[in-house]
Amino acid sequence: MPISDDLIEASAPADALVQPTVGLLPLLVTFVRLGTMTFGGSVQSWVHREVVERLGWIDNKAFLSGLTVAQVLPGANPVNLALYVGLRLRGAAGAAVAVFGMIVPAFCVTLCLGYLYRSYGHLAAVHFVLVGLAAAGVGATLTMAIKVARRLPRDLMTALIATAVFVVVGLLRWPMVPVVLVAVPLSIAMAFVQEKRNASYDG
Repeated sequence: MPISDDLIEASAPADALVQPTVGLLPLLVTFVRLGTMTFGGSVQSWVHREVVERLGWIDNKAFLSGLTVAQVLPGANPVNLALYVGLRLRGAAGAAVAVFGMIVPAFCVTLCLGYLYRSYGHLAAVHFVLVGLAAAGVGATLTMAIKVARRLPRDLMTALIATAVFVVVGLLRWPMVPVVLVAVPLSIAMAFVQEKRNASYDG
């Protein structure tokens, strides 16, 4: 008796239904473009726009998980994020391709810009351009944060932890490592308690 397509889809894992199969070449092309065209804090926002909004390779929840890991782990955040996306989509080969695509163009662009800055950095116009680029990066990052936050579940304790971390790190200038060492276990404990509470309600 032949198995229907509906039965096959129903028995398939959830990730297989949601997550598309991505070739290594499209993955490489995407991150080469991102590594060439993005800069500073705007990299994360452009990665979100490409892999979540335009291509639909991962959803907002998966992207936020990867962004969290990228922020916590040592190293450059865009490289960590590329590693996460590539690993999630195509395993070790995808991670290597994504990181290569992110690093090599950015390295070449940085060399060229460094040479230009050494030659023309004394000009006032150059500093105005750099200030404008920094402002654009901050704006792009805030846009991504607002888009992702709007799709997250409304939870008072999560909002309080996010606000507290923003205040102590962004305004009070506390060191990142102690804040992370406190905030991460606290967030995990709260999520565990919330899951247990939801399970008890469902039961």
